[in-house]
Amino acid sequence: MNILDKLFHLKENHTDFKTEVIAGITTFMTMAYILAVNPNILAEAGMDRGAVFTATALSAFLATCVMALMANYPFVLAPGMGLNAYFTYTVVMGMGFTWQEALAAVCVEGLIFIVLSLTNVREAIFNAIPMNLKHAVSVGIGLFIAFIGLQNAHVVVDSSTLVTMFSFKDSVKAGTFSTEGITVLLALIGIIITAILMVKNIKGNILWGILITWGLGIICQLTGIYTPIPEAGWYSLLPDFSSGISIPSLAPTLFAMDFSRVFSMDFVIIMCAFLFVDLFDTLGTLIGVAAKADLLDERGKLPRIKGALLADALGTTAGAAMGTSTVTTFVESAAGAAEGGKTGLTAIVAAVLFGLSLFLSPIFLAIPSFATTPALVLVGFLMMTSITKINFADYTDAIPAFIAIIAMPFTYSISEGIAMGIISHVVIKLAGGKKEELSPLMYVLALLFVVKYIVI
Repeated sequence: MNILDKLFHLKENHTDFKTEVIAGITTFMTMAYILAVNPNILAEAGMDRGAVFTATALSAFLATCVMALMANYPFVLAPGMGLNAYFTYTVVMGMGFTWQEALAAVCVEGLIFIVLSLTNVREAIFNAIPMNLKHAVSVGIGLFIAFIGLQNAHVVVDSSTLVTMFSFKDSVKAGTFSTEGITVLLALIGIIITAILMVKNIKGNILWGILITWGLGIICQLTGIYTPIPEAGWYSLLPDFSSGISIPSLAPTLFAMDFSRVFSMDFVIIMCAFLFVDLFDTLGTLIGVAAKADLLDERGKLPRIKGALLADALGTTAGAAMGTSTVTTFVESAAGAAEGGKTGLTAIVAAVLFGLSLFLSPIFLAIPSFATTPALVLVGFLMMTSITKINFADYTDAIPAFIAIIAMPFTYSISEGIAMGIISHVVIKLAGGKKEELSPLMYVLALLFVVKYIVI
C-alpha cells in the first residue's frame, strides 16, 4: 500500500485504495460496451471483428496506463464512439476510402496530436477557456451522458418529434415486452435503485446499481420474463463460455495503414475532421470530469495536463497501428470520479480490467446497456450540480454557458457544444462591451470554429 501511496499520492489527494479500486471498476463497467460496439461498427468497414476487439482492448489498456503513470488522473481512454461511426459510415462507406487508408488518417492525426501536446498548444487552449464555460461543459456533458444512457436502454426512442418516451402499451400490443419492454422497465427500476443507494450514501452505489440491475435482468431471463432473440439484437444476459477462452489474433489489422493518399485533399479534410472532434471532445471531457472531481486549481487550470493530453495522443497513434479508430478520453470516466476516484490508480484498475477482458470477454460482453443506464443517468445528475457555479447574474457569461450546455445533448456532440459556447461567448462579450475579458486565443478559437462550420 505504501508503494501505491507513493506512486499515486493517495493521501495527498484525500483518497484511499478501496475508493480508487471501486472507482476504477465502476468506470470500466460503464464503458465496457465499447468492447462489443467498436468491433461491430468497424466490421461494417470490412475490418476483422476479432482483430478489432483485441485492438480495442489493448489500445484502451495501453493508453489508460500511460494516462495513469504520466498524469496520475482517473481518466480512462478507449476508441471513441462517434469517431468510429465517422470512420466507417462517412470515410469508408461514404467517401470510398479503404479502411487501411482511414487508419492512416487516424495515425497522422495522432502524430499531429503528439506534436501539439508537446508544444503546449492543447494546454493553451484548455487554459484559455473561461471558468464559466468550463462549468457549463461539465453540465452539458452531464445532460449528454444521461441522454446516451436513456437512449441506449430505449427509454428514449425515435419519433415524429425526434424523440419520445418508450410506450409500454405499444410494446405489449406488438408482443415485444419480453425483449425490449422488460429491459426498459429494468433500466427505470435500476435508476430508482441507484438513486436510493446514493441517498443512503452506500459506498460504491453506482457500481452496485449496475450489478443489481444486471442481476435483475438475469433473474428475468431465467424465469422467462426476458426472452433472448439474438437475430433481433436481444442477447442472453448470461456470459457465454461455449467457445472457450481465447484472444483473437491482431494480425489482420496490425500495421495495416495505407498512406498512398496522404497528400490528397480528401485525406487532409478527413484527417482534420478526426483532429477537430478528438481535440475538443478530449478537452471537453477533461474539463467536465476534472471539474466534477475537483481536480482544477483555483485558476481553473488542470495540473499535469500535458501528460493527460500526451496519453490521449499516444493512444490514438498506437490504436491506429493496432487497427482501431481514434482513441480518446471517455466521458464515462465521470462515473469513477463520482465514486471518489481522484488518481491514476482508478485508471490503472480500469486498464487492468481492459487487459483481463481479452481473456474474459464473455463476461464483459454480457453486460447489457440497460444495466449501465442507471450509472450514466445518475452521473449526469452529479455533473449537473456544477450549474450552481455559473454566474447567471451576468448575461454575457450566462447565455454562452447555456448555449454550450444545451448544444451537447441536442447536437449529440461534446465538441459542438464547446464550439457554439466559444463562438457565442466571444460575440456576446464583444456586443456587451466587455472585450477586455477576452483573451487573444479565444478570438482565434472562435474564428477557427466559424471556418470549420463553413469548410468541414
